[in-house]
Order: sequence, then C-alpha cells, then structure tokens
Amino acid sequence: MQDLIIGTAGHIDHGKTTLLKALTGIDTDRLEEEKRRGITIDLGFASLELGDFRIGFIDVPGHERFVKNMLAGIGGIEFVFLVVAADESVMPQTVEHFRICQLLEIPRGMIVLTKKSLLDPELLPIVESEVRGLVAGSFLEKAPIAAVDSVSGEGLEELKATLLSQLQQSSPRTGDAGRIFRMPIDRVFSKKGFGTVVTGTPYSGVLRRDAPIAVFPSGRSGKVRGIQIFGEAESEAKAGQRAALNLTGLEKSQLQRGMVLAPPGVLSPSHMLDAYLQVIAEAPAPLRPRSPIRFHQGSGEILGRVYPLSAPQLEAGEAGLVQLRLEQPAVACPLDHFILRRYSPMATIAGGILLDNSPSKHTRKSLPGHLPRLQRFVKALGDRSTIEKVLLHGFIEAAGPEGTDLNLLRARTGLRRESISKILDRVEDVILVRQDPPR
Repeated sequence: MQDLIIGTAGHIDHGKTTLLKALTGIDTDRLEEEKRRGITIDLGFASLELGDFRIGFIDVPGHERFVKNMLAGIGGIEFVFLVVAADESVMPQTVEHFRICQLLEIPRGMIVLTKKSLLDPELLPIVESEVRGLVAGSFLEKAPIAAVDSVSGEGLEELKATLLSQLQQSSPRTGDAGRIFRMPIDRVFSKKGFGTVVTGTPYSGVLRRDAPIAVFPSGRSGKVRGIQIFGEAESEAKAGQRAALNLTGLEKSQLQRGMVLAPPGVLSPSHMLDAYLQVIAEAPAPLRPRSPIRFHQGSGEILGRVYPLSAPQLEAGEAGLVQLRLEQPAVACPLDHFILRRYSPMATIAGGILLDNSPSKHTRKSLPGHLPRLQRFVKALGDRSTIEKVLLHGFIEAAGPEGTDLNLLRARTGLRRESISKILDRVEDVILVRQDPPR
C-alpha cells in the first residue's frame, strides 16, 4: 500500500466535514463545541483505503477566525480537495485557502463541488466556470471537477474513481529517506495505560519504535514507546503518513502544538531565517522593513518582523529575498515552505521557501557579502539534487578557512550525515577530513 495525505480547503459551511464523513464514515469534528455550533474549529482526521492507496485526510476549519488552525495541519499534505458549495460558489475563504495552497506549492489536487442537489442543474456549469476562473494558471488549472451530494451519496462513487485515477498517474513519493526525521506536533493528549501521545504528519525521514526522540526547541528527550499509522500499530513512521506516537520520558505538559519531534541533537532552533518570499497580488500594503508578521511553518505560529534584503520593500505581487526575525525560535530547515499573515487584522499576505535556518543578522554593511550566496540558492530552487549541493557548498564557503563539521551541516540542511558525505563526494573544491565528526 502507498500512503498519502490529502487535505481539504474551502470556505466555512461548504461541506468539507460532511464530505469526508460520506467518503470514510468518520466524523472529523471531535470537539463538543464543534458539534454544538455545527462548524469545524480544529483539525480533524480520517482515513480511507482506495485501490492500492492508504489515504489520510486532514479536515481543516473554513472560518476566517480559525485559519491559524487550518495552517497547522495543511503543511504536510501532497494532494488537496478544494471544496466549493455549488449553491454559494467561490467565497472569501475559498480564495484565501486556495492562495495558501499555491504558496505552499502543494503539487496536486482536484475540485469538489458539494451540495449539488441545492442547485438547479442548469446553473452548475456557471459555478464550474467561476471556480475555473479562480484556479486559472495554477496547479489546479487542469484538475478534474467532481460534483457530489454528500447527504444522498450522489456522485461519491464517481469522485472516488476520479481520485484513484489521479493518484495512479503520479509517481510514488521518494527522496525522504536521506533526510532526518521531523514531525511537527499538531495534537497532544494522555491516554490511560499509555501515557503521553502526540500526533502529526512527518515531513521527512524514518522513525522506528524504541528509538530515542527529542522535542524542539526545548531539546528535551525521551523514547518512542509505540507507533500507530492510520490507527494501526506499526514498527516505523515516515513522511506521507498520519502518525500517533506514544512517548516515554516526555510529559504532556512539556509538549504543545507547534513543537517538532526529531532525533536528539540534530536540529538548531533559530530566531532568524533567510527566505525567498512571494507576496500575493491581493496584499493590502507593501512589505516594508520591520513589518510585523505572523510566521506559520509546520504546525506553529510565531510573531516576528520581516526585513526585505533584495529591495527596499516588496510590493503586492512581487517576490524577493527577506530576513525574518522572530520573537521565539523556529525549528525549520532549508526548503521548508511557510506562510506569512498580517499581524492585525489577520490575513494571508505572503508565503515562501526557507533558504538558511541559522543566518547572521544582516546589516547594511554586511549584506553585500551574503546576497550572492542567497541568490545562488534561489537560482537552484526547483531541482532537489542541485539545491542540496548548492546549499552545502554555500554553508561551507560561508564558514571560512576553518570549515565546518557534518553535525553542523546536518542541522543547517536537515540531511542525514551519510547523505551529506555522499553529496560532498561530488563537489570538487570541498575537502572532507575523516575525523569525528567529519570536517
């Protein structure tokens, strides 16, 4: 079976939760307040076996007040259902959620029109045309559209068949084994007889039962007592799965959403990040130096400020290099995607990709020495094998004549030491000194 994570996106009350319940038989609204108010407030989870695929669904809130919770769950998905109610068509959170999916560079997806029975069949092509207008020129431009009624079940079998066809056309996920295990925590609870349990969607790497584990940014360590994948006990967890980890040595009070699990000592939290940023066309104002922002990456949100590096400011629709200076340390690696929202009033304004997770503080005097390296990083984006080599070369070059060691490069890149050594063997002007740790 091939594992895959699918997320929902769309406006409040457009039927995302009802759709997943019709597909999987699981009600993803687990909170009493959600059931009382009839709206999704926090992340919900369901699973489905379809053909040779084991699918984990992440249901996200549609209300604008809970976009923060939506962002906590959508970071690790590989396929999205853009859900639009046929009787209301495109609405404000339809647009915002779609923009977020674009900024996170989610590679694939399809459009699902719900509440089909509430619309005159003759008007359905008009709604389809409005949605096609929204996604024109994007990764969903040629995505199939499925129209369903989740209550009666009309169209569900056609939706499953279309989804299976889309998944079968894609290549299996590869390239994560060479990276360290990282899993942003999106839920923490205690279970009688088990103790502390955390859930999340692993970003990369492989974690095995009984392995040591640490939570970042605190660095506190424990051990993996048990692993469940889609509710079934397994011996390991990896990217593309929904994982629940039973931990020993770590108390519930020491863990919270936004923290990251990884092997002990492999990550270096930082208050500063260099990144390539894309401002959305609908941004209400330019991003100027010291603009206050909300930084969303993984399952966390951190307040901070943005400093444009390649231009005095970034206008709506523009892209450029920036440094993010955060109030709390972030746990991230180069090539991670992130979203920026305005501090107040809250609205999505930009998104991008991280280039350096531990830069120095750039000043007007020092910036000219750093910009060429960051520009080389940007130029190499889009080719995983090339960008990893360019990143490693850039970090070694910046370290100066003394060089650096593989443990530091592991923290700077998220690559395992074996992967780093393999890449550096192909770089002619880097000398690898075989000591412990290699330098």
